[in-house]
Amino acid sequence: MISFVVPAYNEELELPPTITAIRKAATQCDYEIIVVDDASTDQTAAIASQLGSKLVSIDRRQIAAARNAGARAARGDILFFVDADTRINEKHVSGAIAALEAGCAGGSARVIVGGTIPLWARILLKVFCTIYFALSLGAGAFLFTTRKKFDTIGGFDESLFIGEEVYFSLALQKLGRFRILPKPIVTSGRKLRMYSAREILGNSLRVILGGPRGARSRDGLFLWYDGKRETGST
Repeated sequence: MISFVVPAYNEELELPPTITAIRKAATQCDYEIIVVDDASTDQTAAIASQLGSKLVSIDRRQIAAARNAGARAARGDILFFVDADTRINEKHVSGAIAALEAGCAGGSARVIVGGTIPLWARILLKVFCTIYFALSLGAGAFLFTTRKKFDTIGGFDESLFIGEEVYFSLALQKLGRFRILPKPIVTSGRKLRMYSAREILGNSLRVILGGPRGARSRDGLFLWYDGKRETGST
């Protein structure tokens, strides 16, 4: 059994195509989809249930806690963590399974964004991804590991409100190879459309300068936690 854990907050627009993509990607597998609704105020929970997903509800407003809650409810021997605004395909599932069978402790995939984004955002994203994936760190939008390895490292660090995927990747690297799949996932570019370069660079710089202490509070992390959403497809 493979378990897909999808953390979600106010994702009534993005959730349906994400679940559809997961179902198409996992047609050759025995699988379950667990949507973790973290205090949504829209129709996220209802949509998750209507689409046949297992629904877990929490009230934490924290991505690490949402992923861990989904993992606790999961029955699978292999865990996939897929953000609610992210599309995967069968190559991500088969590639992840092959990596785990080859002895990897876990992994992720490269990232591209969907929709139109400004030129400055395309340049920034390319530079960031080049450096980030060269360090064999996993993108939070798509991570995979085995249940055994997940339990060994204690899951995601719930003292962190951002950057938990970095520490998750580093913890898995201590147990074995961490595989970055070459086929990119497609995730929403909404933040790059909804916020200015000044807002994104300013908030990101504040986080970097704040170090681990700044990651342990939701205060000032508006890019991640203000709940701003697009109202239509791009």
